[in-house]
Amino acid sequence: MTIRDIFEETSIALLSNKVRSGLTVLGIVIGIASVIAMLAVGQGAQDSIQANISALGSNLIMIQPGAQGGNNRGQVSSGRGSSQTLTNADVQAIRDQMVLAQAVAPTVTSRQQVVASGSNTNTSIIGTTPDYVSVKSVEMEEGSFITDEQNTGMQKVAVLGPTTRDDLFGAGAEATGKTIRIKGMNFTVVGVTKSKGGTGFGSVDDQIIIPIISAQKFLTGNAYVSTINIQAIDSNSMNQLQADVTDLLLTRHKKTTDNMDFSVMNQADLVSTASTVTDTISYLLAAIAGISLLVGGIGIMNMMLTTVTERTREIGLRKAVGAKSHDINVQFLVEATMLTFVGGVMGVIVGYAIAYGITLTGLLTAKVTLTPVLLAFGISALIGITFGYYPASRAAKLNPIEALRYE
Repeated sequence: MTIRDIFEETSIALLSNKVRSGLTVLGIVIGIASVIAMLAVGQGAQDSIQANISALGSNLIMIQPGAQGGNNRGQVSSGRGSSQTLTNADVQAIRDQMVLAQAVAPTVTSRQQVVASGSNTNTSIIGTTPDYVSVKSVEMEEGSFITDEQNTGMQKVAVLGPTTRDDLFGAGAEATGKTIRIKGMNFTVVGVTKSKGGTGFGSVDDQIIIPIISAQKFLTGNAYVSTINIQAIDSNSMNQLQADVTDLLLTRHKKTTDNMDFSVMNQADLVSTASTVTDTISYLLAAIAGISLLVGGIGIMNMMLTTVTERTREIGLRKAVGAKSHDINVQFLVEATMLTFVGGVMGVIVGYAIAYGITLTGLLTAKVTLTPVLLAFGISALIGITFGYYPASRAAKLNPIEALRYE
């Protein structure tokens, strides 16, 4: 039997019962599409998280107050980010002593209701220094960033994120030179940052930046800082800088690693942790979707067993005229594999469509890569061979005499 004969016989056999073949293929389509869509969601989530972390800046080390650390696993956090353990003096010491630090930008954060031109919004107020531009890779869309003179002079000036600008003055409106009110005080807008993307609570586009000394005087009323952001001179210096900063602050605060009142986070560690979490979620989603593939494979086995039963006399006749067991085995394996191949192609198309639809909703970004597609075809072929082998083997082992007598 030639390859052409095998495929002709396969087409005739599968098309002779279109409804049953279609329903069997549907199981594979659902399984393949689910796997591709779920992996696309996982990949999209991973890319989004990494992009958001990268938007924080480059070669970045962040120090936050209040976290317990060290080897004592029984300790409980004392409120990282909300405690008051980092001061302006700590910032100055880091600037003076850390030779591996390219820029240091402390921040004071507060969430306030902001009013302007009859509009209002509740957003984050970030008090910081001019180094924030370098540390956080900030680019200006209009106007300028805050200056050292404005900071030391405690001037009431503000730089808006594009989302905050749109909320207060309208989409794309010019905001430079206009006035906003924060906590009942007038601040003059001196610039608007370029969009970095990201939505929801904590978006870098939805914030207002003011001089840190102004924030400490008018908003918090103290000299403590919420975060110290440090940019290393290069990526190779980050680990050493992290260790040096930790030693410096432990000495200044008279603490040990067992009771330290601050935490030092490396941007690379954040990316690694986020990737691990999203990879785990992706594998979990794929495993759940893979169950439908297993069900589809069982459906193929069920159909092929039914087909063997229905075509018992045909198998006997084939053997009687000279067909070998190998030919019968190959015939039924090809039929099973053809079902899964068609289902695989359709599943990839449907998976792409689902991922595209999810992206269009704006809630999540689903990204289909080549690996899941190749995996889908590989799995579909494996399912066809695995679940088609037993029915094919059973057909090949039929005794031709008994098969011809079968009613």
